[in-house]
Amino acid sequence: MNKILPALLSGIFLMLFACERKLDENPVDFGFDFQPLAIGNFWIYEVDQTVYFGENDSEDYEFYVRDYIYTSYINEENEQVFVIERSKSDDLTSWEPLENYTLILRQQVLIRTSQNQSTVALVFPPKDGVSWNSASYINSPEDNFVINYPSGNSNLLEVNQSEEDDLVTYRDIRYEIFEKGIGLIEDYEEVLTYCSRNDCLGDQLIDGGSKTHLKITEYGQF
Repeated sequence: MNKILPALLSGIFLMLFACERKLDENPVDFGFDFQPLAIGNFWIYEVDQTVYFGENDSEDYEFYVRDYIYTSYINEENEQVFVIERSKSDDLTSWEPLENYTLILRQQVLIRTSQNQSTVALVFPPKDGVSWNSASYINSPEDNFVINYPSGNSNLLEVNQSEEDDLVTYRDIRYEIFEKGIGLIEDYEEVLTYCSRNDCLGDQLIDGGSKTHLKITEYGQF
């Protein structure tokens, strides 16, 4: 009996160790690398923008923006907050600061805070068809985002933020595309109002708003 017990315990230990090793060899992929976060990371985007000032009055712009994680700190909730400087350039040589914003990975959501407005930009693990309230951290009406994988490519995911167009008064089309190992590679925002006077109602005559399209050209580490 005394000899059997140690052998039995040893066998149980080996089984548990084997199970633990098996679990370690197949870790859960939460997809956090769809938005890599590390000091020194940068992303440069080519931007095409049209600003509408009124009926038949608009201006087109072409420039670059650079997002650069230049520091981080620990907040009161013991979370690491990454601070991103967004700057603008016309020639990729001289850069003018535009704003700072932050990214926080809180449990399994990515929170982006810009101009004191926090948005849940992404959830993990990112699954096709999953949706969430992007405005859950602010006092604002519910604003649902949804994930889809374009063309079934598991390395690319699209966050559909809005697909609204009543063809009479307004149009609101917004989406972001993330690539595994890179982060945000494309950002599209088209927010317009249409003329609503009796003589142009329903003609989709743009009387205000903007259309902005960012596409990545370079990324890496400083």
